[in-house]
Amino acid sequence: MAYFPSDIEIAQSATLQHIRVIAEKINITEDDLEYYGKYKAKLPLELQDENPKGKLILVSAMSPTKYGEGKTTMSIGLTDGLNFIGKKAIAALREPSLGPVFGLKGGAAGGGYAQVVPMEDINLHFTGDFSAIEKANNLLSAVIDNNLQNPKYSLNLDPKSIAWKRVMDMNDRSLRQIIIGVGAKANGTMREEGFNITPASEVMAILCLSKNLQDLKFRLGNIFVGKTLDGNAIFARDLKVVGAMAVLLKDALKPNLVQTLEGNPAILHGGPFASIAQGTNTVIATKMGLSLGDYVVTEAGFGADLGAEKFLHIKCGQSGLKPDAVVLVATIRAIKHHAGLSAEEFKTENLPAIAKGFCNLEKHIENIQKFGLNPVVCINAFPEDTEAEYDALKALCLTKGVTAIVSTAFVVGGKGSAALAEKVIAEIESGSANYKPLYQKEDSIEHKIITIATEIYGAKAVEFSSKSKTQLKMINDLGFNDFSVCMAKTPASFSDNEKLIGRPTDFVITVREFEIASGAGFIVPLLGDVMRMPGLPVVPNAERIDIDADGRIIGLS
Repeated sequence: MAYFPSDIEIAQSATLQHIRVIAEKINITEDDLEYYGKYKAKLPLELQDENPKGKLILVSAMSPTKYGEGKTTMSIGLTDGLNFIGKKAIAALREPSLGPVFGLKGGAAGGGYAQVVPMEDINLHFTGDFSAIEKANNLLSAVIDNNLQNPKYSLNLDPKSIAWKRVMDMNDRSLRQIIIGVGAKANGTMREEGFNITPASEVMAILCLSKNLQDLKFRLGNIFVGKTLDGNAIFARDLKVVGAMAVLLKDALKPNLVQTLEGNPAILHGGPFASIAQGTNTVIATKMGLSLGDYVVTEAGFGADLGAEKFLHIKCGQSGLKPDAVVLVATIRAIKHHAGLSAEEFKTENLPAIAKGFCNLEKHIENIQKFGLNPVVCINAFPEDTEAEYDALKALCLTKGVTAIVSTAFVVGGKGSAALAEKVIAEIESGSANYKPLYQKEDSIEHKIITIATEIYGAKAVEFSSKSKTQLKMINDLGFNDFSVCMAKTPASFSDNEKLIGRPTDFVITVREFEIASGAGFIVPLLGDVMRMPGLPVVPNAERIDIDADGRIIGLS
């Protein structure tokens, strides 16, 4: 097999255009750019219209595997493909988290010849948004513990009721459950505490759902902290820290403009995980893209049972956005995985496995159709695939009323997604999209959870632990019943058991406990054994990353 350069080699060999040139393509003047070097810039909030005229394309996927399906790569490839056929398209994507970068998954800047650049900057500290979110989150934590420490100014907060956690943008399982305030009295009140990863912070969720600075402050003030010893709810606004948190977030609230390898504009902003948060980029960035371009390609993390469901219920529900088209990314090797084959068996043509493993993609197709949207399937091409396998998968998709098109954007860039772009445009112009949610705001939290579990996951029932039942009563007592639900579960399966691949049936979903995100306007049910602070794999990506004497980074993916 001929040598194919790594993602970072491709990115480092590219000739980038100055960011002002990229801005000019979407009619942004130089005066509106806040430069972070030559290839990155912040954009002012005034560039977004409340009711933009562009068309929104949502990219999601079948249930992911550890081999990678390339959803971000295909999103970038589709953006380049739309521009290749003469359309004015912008990518609106999330920023990467350092947890996966140094952990298992790697970065989130695309791959091959469908990337956003500068790749190293984007995958590392970028413009500091994650750091600002982390600092704002932990400022609230510090103020909470300071309030416990000083009786004269105390809100009489019950330490055992505190629901707020610290965050760090790194995979570190040892911080999931800790004891703080150990030692002398001056070290603070001893209590149980824990860390979430920064993408799971409610501050991240709030940033991604806020309309403007005023809305950001309002949402920050609504963060539920805990209860007083006599049972009264305490919110961040009661601690008088909202203004300081907003100051830390003032620049992070502004979207970031970068470019694809083909010189097309991409707006990167926000970075929640879809397995443990809402999994989509910011409302501001999406609306800004729709205000500046004719088409915006955005993605929702992991499989459509997580990212797309949350996009369609949470992001659309709170912003008024609705997609004009949906693309589901699939790979032949993922189909084979869900048929029960091993990685070694992926290399051999196997048409029966395509028929067997299609059940997973089939369920995702049906789920999107339940929202009144008919998806287009994008088959991300890999070298070991065969034409016969493509034909078999295309035929199976047609039985569900869906077209599947192969994209070679990873290898050849935008022209490799030209056919996909043409089909997506045709789908939009057909006017068939008729988005509708599966639950209503006034439905109970229990009803919303059961609806998602049965309709989207295919579960036969939902069981609530005794702890979750107690928390659910508190949620209802606090008046949070009209919130959305943001399910936290394994992305590897429709169920809450990652070993149940394909399209499992006759399973029960277990709600272990809840986390409250009242500022973001949703409740987080924790399903199965999912954790909001991931751990590192046995051999983390960090062992492969280095920098040479000339400052050239290697091993980043």
